[in-house]
Amino acid sequence: MTGRQNPRTPAREGEGRPSSAASGGRLDLDPDKVGRDLVSLVLTVVELLRQLMERQALRRCDQGDVSDEQMEQIGTTLMLLDERMDVLCEQHGLTRGDLNLDLGPLGTLLER
Repeated sequence: MTGRQNPRTPAREGEGRPSSAASGGRLDLDPDKVGRDLVSLVLTVVELLRQLMERQALRRCDQGDVSDEQMEQIGTTLMLLDERMDVLCEQHGLTRGDLNLDLGPLGTLLER
């Protein structure tokens, strides 16, 4: 071979991938921080889904696709979901603002 590595052969230490020393240090795996970040990520996904469901419900109500009784049930359910999100955020020391990811030039993930 002429200096090229066979793609099926794993790279040796220092070949083709940075070692932990070369990448600037060790990986920080503080269990409390990892747990909080995971909770934050899960709540962000749940909040995104809640907002999408709310928009879809409003769209269906505006189009007249739901009865008055269904509209009332949807409103109650969405209100309870919103309250539950507040409780979950409070339990984990987060705010709704903490859940909103900045996507750079695209703006933010969640509505404000």
